Amino acid sequence: MSGQAPFVKTPKDLPREEWFAPGHRLCAGCGVGIIVKLALKAIRGPTIVVNPTGCLEVATTCYPYSAWKLPYVHVAFENAAAVASGIVEAINILNKKRGKKLHDVIVFAGDGGTFDIGLQSLSGALERGHNLLYICYDNEAYMNTGIQRSGATPLGAATTTSPAGKVIPGKQQRKKDLIGIAAAHRIPYAATASISHPIDLVNKVRKALEIPGPKVLHVLAPCVRGWGYPPSDSVKIARLAVETRFFPVYEVENGRVKINIKVDKPKPLEEFLKLQRRFAHLLKPENAHVLEQLKKNVEENWERLVKLEESGVII
Repeated sequence: MSGQAPFVKTPKDLPREEWFAPGHRLCAGCGVGIIVKLALKAIRGPTIVVNPTGCLEVATTCYPYSAWKLPYVHVAFENAAAVASGIVEAINILNKKRGKKLHDVIVFAGDGGTFDIGLQSLSGALERGHNLLYICYDNEAYMNTGIQRSGATPLGAATTTSPAGKVIPGKQQRKKDLIGIAAAHRIPYAATASISHPIDLVNKVRKALEIPGPKVLHVLAPCVRGWGYPPSDSVKIARLAVETRFFPVYEVENGRVKINIKVDKPKPLEEFLKLQRRFAHLLKPENAHVLEQLKKNVEENWERLVKLEESGVII
């Protein structure tokens, strides 16, 4: 590995090494593959990846092949953070014996394995203070097992277990606040990122690795099949999520909020929704009330972040 500077300003500053090999079986246009490729551009030395079951694991470790060019551990949906914690503590023992730092530990987990099934394990790891980086790639449903709704699925989105029809207009609950949950553990660093802003994403991974203790990064991962759009539109849709304030890009460092991508004049939320099949029903007159509630939720969340940033209060 080359000695890459902690932060980059342009794509030309990124290291040329590739630790995530091509030829994997992720869908064309999959946001997850982009996230992993970018995140591994930020590693600073020997790194161990922990990856629970999900799209990423299934598509990159089809025996006898692997897309991972560094140490990789596949674990169950529910225990990624616990396994990573054990690896971290084992490394600490080796560090004491050998007198040097051996490896960083990064978890890549989907929203199902983070917001829901793995939340207890993650909470335990954050509370105990293990020195690891937990990256949630969020495609907003259980995409690997059939596009079922998860705690990360937005209000009104159609999935196979929250189908839009005469009975319900998509998912009836709002999305969990993962970064709010993580920050409530008083960890040193938590942040959101998007594949539409790759330099921000890479720099946040590197920044997190430089900070001792547990860190959480929540990255939006557009899904061609689950969201219903052409593969070529993944980055465009991710950018619209940011530009409409649907997915704010911000960080919480030592409890203080900083919005990294300012959106003073947001685009209409419909610009983001209309490109995706999962939201098509929200643009029909009979579901206008759901659309209005989603818009309200988006603006309330943005205003909350702005107030937290301006006040400087510790959350």
